[in-house]
Amino acid sequence: MASFQRARSEEQRGVRRRSILDVTAAMLDEMPVAELSLNELSRRVGLAKSNVLRYFESREVILLELLDRAWKEWTADLPTALAGAIDADASQQERTEQFAAALAATLAGRTVFCDLLSAQTAVLEHNASPQAAAHYKRAAIANIGDLAALAVIHLPTLGERAFHLAASITMMIGAVWTHSRPSPAMLAAYEADPGLGVARMDFAVSLQDTVATLAAGSIARSTPSR
Repeated sequence: MASFQRARSEEQRGVRRRSILDVTAAMLDEMPVAELSLNELSRRVGLAKSNVLRYFESREVILLELLDRAWKEWTADLPTALAGAIDADASQQERTEQFAAALAATLAGRTVFCDLLSAQTAVLEHNASPQAAAHYKRAAIANIGDLAALAVIHLPTLGERAFHLAASITMMIGAVWTHSRPSPAMLAAYEADPGLGVARMDFAVSLQDTVATLAAGSIARSTPSR
């Protein structure tokens, strides 16, 4: 926590911003995005809510900042994970399956990133100014581009479809995450009626299957018909 009471210099304002982000990140280790409130964040940071809003225009913009941070951390770890999991001498189909499995495995433990990603479009971007929304959308596009560049290294026949695949994977991460986190009522329904189990999703398994299907379809669409 910052030792000064009022941030007067750019350096001190930077310290205060990092403190707010770090406290928010710690809260996300305890609770889902939907339960994190600006009031509780302000209390933990030790600032009035109005003072927190001097550094970030809304709770959602704080979370968008953390999403970008988590996204870049994931992307930074991906090259090693993919290189260790994909056999360059395997067939295209095998490499596609290996790519999907490796991607899903890297995300299985990144609960905060997946939760933030699932809330990005439906929640976080709805309480940001046009300037902030544009800033974080540019960051998202760059992050998708980084994933596309990694995908085409291991699946070169993707060609120009690599960015579209990466964007689709990003969208599906959030969707599968949401559907694999059923409400207490739905969990009770599954327990009462085993026949409903067909609708229940395991995050890693479902994401792997979805990514493999998307990648195979993208490769097929990028390959000229003979």
